[in-house]
Amino acid sequence: WLKAVSAPPSPPGPPRVSCLTARPAPAADTVAAMGKLHTISRGYRSGTRNKFSKKYRSKGMPGTSRYMAVFRRGDYVDIVVDPSVQKGMPFSFYHGRTGVVFN
Repeated sequence: WLKAVSAPPSPPGPPRVSCLTARPAPAADTVAAMGKLHTISRGYRSGTRNKFSKKYRSKGMPGTSRYMAVFRRGDYVDIVVDPSVQKGMPFSFYHGRTGVVFN
C-alpha cells in the first residue's frame, strides 16, 4: 500500500532563516586576497618572444626564391621558422633543428 503523506504544519511565529543564507557576501578585498585565481596561458607560441621575431630591417614576407627551393629525399635540412608565415609553422621546439627529408 502507498499512503500519501502531507508536509508537517509550519510552527506559528516568524519564518525560520538558516544561518548560512543570512550571512553577508564577502568583501571584494577578501576575494582578491585568496591567491592565484587565474591560470597561466600556455598557447602554441608561448615563450617565443625572441625565437619567433625577425631581425632589424628584415621584416616582411619572404621572397619567391624561398618557395622555389627543391629538396630531395635524404637531404639534410635545417628547420628555421619564418615568423611572418604562420600557416604550416612547426612547433617552437623544432626551430634550429636538423632533419632528413623523408617524403
